[in-house]
Amino acid sequence: MTDLGDFSDFSDDPSDAGNGDAASGESNSPTAVDPGATDDDFETTAVEPAGTDAGIGALCVSQGLRVAEDEDETRLRAYVTAENRSSIRIGSYLLAPYPDGETLFCRISGLEYAQQYHADDATEIHARRAMRASGIEEADYKFVASLEPVAVLYDDNDELKRRMTDRVPKPRTIIEEANDTEQIKTGLKIPEEGVFLGHLSVGGEKVMTAATPPTIDYRLKDDYEAGDPLVFRHTLIAGGTGSGKTHGAKNILRQYLAEDRRYPMADGRTVQPAVVQFDPQDEYAQMHDDNPELDSEFARGIEREGIAYGGVEETTAFVPKVGEATYAAGHHRAEQVEFTIPFAMVHDNPWLVAGSGLNDNQYGALVSVLLPRFRRQYGPGSTYDEFTTFLDDPALREELDESGRVHEATFDAVRRRVLGFGHVFDQDARPITDMIGEFVRPGGLSVVPTYHINDTRATEAVVLALSSLLIDEKLSNDPTYDRIKETPLILGMDEAHNFLTDADSVQAGKVISKFTEAAKQGRKERLGLFLITQDPQDIDDAVFKQINTTVVLNLGDEDAIKSVNIPSNLESKVPYMEKGQMVVYSPDNSEPVELIGLPVCLTRHGRD
Repeated sequence: MTDLGDFSDFSDDPSDAGNGDAASGESNSPTAVDPGATDDDFETTAVEPAGTDAGIGALCVSQGLRVAEDEDETRLRAYVTAENRSSIRIGSYLLAPYPDGETLFCRISGLEYAQQYHADDATEIHARRAMRASGIEEADYKFVASLEPVAVLYDDNDELKRRMTDRVPKPRTIIEEANDTEQIKTGLKIPEEGVFLGHLSVGGEKVMTAATPPTIDYRLKDDYEAGDPLVFRHTLIAGGTGSGKTHGAKNILRQYLAEDRRYPMADGRTVQPAVVQFDPQDEYAQMHDDNPELDSEFARGIEREGIAYGGVEETTAFVPKVGEATYAAGHHRAEQVEFTIPFAMVHDNPWLVAGSGLNDNQYGALVSVLLPRFRRQYGPGSTYDEFTTFLDDPALREELDESGRVHEATFDAVRRRVLGFGHVFDQDARPITDMIGEFVRPGGLSVVPTYHINDTRATEAVVLALSSLLIDEKLSNDPTYDRIKETPLILGMDEAHNFLTDADSVQAGKVISKFTEAAKQGRKERLGLFLITQDPQDIDDAVFKQINTTVVLNLGDEDAIKSVNIPSNLESKVPYMEKGQMVVYSPDNSEPVELIGLPVCLTRHGRD
């Protein structure tokens, strides 16, 4: 018996690896082809007719060739030749032509090696040979790609169009990598024009073409002739710490603040949008300044792609005056303007003083009894201090209890919960309601930093007061501030999960209801929500369902990944994406795709 331990009966020559099991005398290959032959021998012996190869392989029918309405029943596989295997990746886009000039556009959904010849390679001999060899002989193995049909491309009066996959390609059809910009954009339904988000990629590498520039730009529809601008159908950017979500958000907002970006209004005017951005980390006011890291060569490249860049001069930091908190921003040169929230705004939004939450009885007492009586007694311009004085009146408490309008326990609960806002309302600064013309400016960026506010309840009150003011005026048929109504508005909210979360309180219910209505009416009223979060699972479903464009960067939390509702083939890639890599899921714009954002921020970014 042969001693397999010392391997003495077998050659050290790696070329013997394809010769089968010497101990048993079996061969791994049919007699027509010597599996130990060189590539030249293989090609000369097995390939007819001779000539130059085209494409990367051919469709095979060994396991069926089938296109079906049910994607689980579709069988589309291609053999990839040895010299092309190293360049193929899952997600790569391929073309399979039909004989009549139409083309099947598809993507690789799976890759596998299979045995070329019937033999057992799970043996001691094969393992030893593999350990001593410098590599495998690719011609000894089949390399098969499973394909997912995306669309059929066809010519219509010299215009390339797409339709659903309704034909099966022929056996042995030669497949090629897609490297034409028009074919790829048409196949993926990516608009030619619109707001730039990034460059198409597969597995973290940009898809390259033979065109100039060689990259494929991904854009969001932004023209009513092509359908509703997607900015008014709302955007969500989700990514963990260090994923590049703020960098990406700035780059997208910079496109909406381009000088030539305008939207038609109901009165026939075309107007630049205004952007109001709530900023908990004090990062967005930097958009006022140029990025010193953006050099001239990079600038020339993005100019050729029609990408707006550079600081936005019309950037103002509107700083909420809250108690003794001070705002010191030495990392941007934007103008700083202090403001305060007037308590008069509470009459239209009573939940602003709901504190840690009122139940239905308590909220009813506040809205239906206490606030109306306070307004009649003190006037519409009354202050928060006057309201607390009003509630301190024991005679009022006794009267309302005896009349049965507000039980004394309910009165006490309301009073406890509305206390503690003295540092929020009516501070020593101009009321925001006197500054609407400055706050909402066509082509202007108004940043509301809250980093300097240490009180979470105060931060919530400021953000919700301003966002409610903007939403109410946008949706009103009889607005108080025409400037808001007549200006396209993008309402940006970083750490949106802190304000739009599903919580069991009257305040949360009112907030969610308001933002849900805003999202539903945004398309008509030229109001776009631009939400940024690292915890998308905490955003209420009622708001989430109105989001049309979801941009997902790296997320490590499984619940967060599940919540963004992207296709499973892309969902599995999210935890492994590097900084700047993203998945875009926008059904009304394109097929779900991978992108790489720009490596340089288009405005200043960072604290250095």
